[in-house]
Amino acid sequence: MDQPRAAARLRVLLGQLGRCSAGAVIAHPISESVSPAGFHPQQFQYTQDNSVLTLQQRKFYEENGFLVIKKLVSDADIERFRNEFERICRKEVKPMGLMVMRDVTIAKSEYVPSEKMITKVQDFQEDEELFRYCTLPEILKYVECFTGPNIMAMHTMLINKPPDSGKKTSRHPLHQDLHYFPFRPSNNIVCAWTAMEHIDRNNGCLVVLPGTHKGSLKPHDYPQWQGGINIMFHGIQDYDENNTRVHLVMEKGDTVFFHPLLIHGSGRNKTQGFRKAISCHFASANCHYIDVKGTSQENIEKEVVRFANELFKVKQDINLKDVWRFRARLVKGERINL
Repeated sequence: MDQPRAAARLRVLLGQLGRCSAGAVIAHPISESVSPAGFHPQQFQYTQDNSVLTLQQRKFYEENGFLVIKKLVSDADIERFRNEFERICRKEVKPMGLMVMRDVTIAKSEYVPSEKMITKVQDFQEDEELFRYCTLPEILKYVECFTGPNIMAMHTMLINKPPDSGKKTSRHPLHQDLHYFPFRPSNNIVCAWTAMEHIDRNNGCLVVLPGTHKGSLKPHDYPQWQGGINIMFHGIQDYDENNTRVHLVMEKGDTVFFHPLLIHGSGRNKTQGFRKAISCHFASANCHYIDVKGTSQENIEKEVVRFANELFKVKQDINLKDVWRFRARLVKGERINL
């Protein structure tokens, strides 16, 4: 699928959006399953009532804003995702709408069709093989614990963190994912992030600040790093440096689920290999879009819209909501508003 087809599809979508209006419906837990004995549902803010999570797991996520499930994705599936990523790098397949990212330190003269030159692919919703990740029953089983039964896949990424060039550009500043999202409520959004190999502090594991999901969305912008910063790697400009930090050492197939307000980032890759992970942000189909005009998210809207226009060559006004509507895919249940 080529870029002209992607542009045509976006234009059709924009036309459809102009003829309808989305209501601002707020999602609520609707499961009728019995709550754990001695614990009342109203005490849970960030998890849904079902029988998947143990009481201990629910309490951990409620308190910390993240939860790691060990060996959730099979080696066979991860190998298939790895092979498809390599095919994309070699330009054997060109999924519609895919955004290919390269580290800021890689000179244009060094671009070759190889995974060594690509640090991330985003928006792989049109790649049937990679999008399988978003539909894996073992993933959706846990996603439903945070979003409820009607589930949309909103944002997809395969991250290929490169060996650091010495300028520390392979790190990712501390940030909150909600900064990028024009939909709410935040408590019905969750990221599933799966390690595709052993990940630790040497090759740049995730670092999270437990409990920060209970706070508000903070202003983000590019950090003033001397070695340079990658496109859209916005970071929080003001946060409590005394916050406890947890480095998530993960094995192949381990999956962390985390809240979009959780402050997190990743360190630089100090090894000679590439550190791979695959992820998807999911949201309840009951969520509603917001207008980010006049908010701290205006800066990311301008940047995302500029790139969308460059990618799809759409000669009409679009906004952040249009871009996310284009990305969204129903993966379970009933599509309501998103």
